[in-house]
Amino acid sequence: MGKIIALANQKGGVGKTTTTINLAASLAALEKKVLIVDADPQANASSGFGIDVKSLKHSIYESLINGVEPDAAIVHSEMSGLDIFPSHIDLVGAEIEMLNLDKREHILRNLLLPLKEKYDYILIDCSPSLGLITVNALTASDAVIIPFQCEYFALEGISKLLNTIKIIKSKLNPSLEIEGFLITMYDSRLRVANQYYEEIKRLFQDLVFTTVIQRNIKLVEAAGSGKPVLLYEVDSKGSINHMQLAKELIEKDANRK
Repeated sequence: MGKIIALANQKGGVGKTTTTINLAASLAALEKKVLIVDADPQANASSGFGIDVKSLKHSIYESLINGVEPDAAIVHSEMSGLDIFPSHIDLVGAEIEMLNLDKREHILRNLLLPLKEKYDYILIDCSPSLGLITVNALTASDAVIIPFQCEYFALEGISKLLNTIKIIKSKLNPSLEIEGFLITMYDSRLRVANQYYEEIKRLFQDLVFTTVIQRNIKLVEAAGSGKPVLLYEVDSKGSINHMQLAKELIEKDANRK
């Protein structure tokens, strides 16, 4: 039985999509079967694997709104064992269309539950908002990874996300857990980054991943090329960091069993 993990933070630009793409690729390289669920209308997790989202016949939008089976929309990547459930700009209007649907908060959960038999990890790339699609993602998930940049505004906004998780846990998904806080775009040369890193570790202690994703231009270049950094430059810091993260995640799961 696989594990569904949402990558969520209502603050944009903290590395959710970059982490989703490269964590998924690293897990696949470690011989795990992985599905990326692109739940962001910007569809960057889809284009990050070279998918032309404009030419797709089906996407997560059709599955959420029209009941299209996920298998009809899922695209195989060039990496063995790694698939993408792609997004489309149409997803922008999905939240309004979902308002009148029965059990609207559980639609994505009902789509993904059967897929847990096929994949070891299902990673949901959430949009930078706390709207109905993100609520669906958190309701569908077993755990949430919170990518986190070491700066003041990132720390300031985290209470809203934690409150949302608390509400969803109490009302919609009692089994939802925080997998961990992940420090991204970290530059150890900056004193302010080190100060906030220490503050995050003080506040969240064991919930902070040991792995830190360092600022690395190869991650940006890889995204622009439509590939995970593992296939773009395997020896880069970005590739090494995400492989460490994948190993840490697998080890944490093994220790729970």
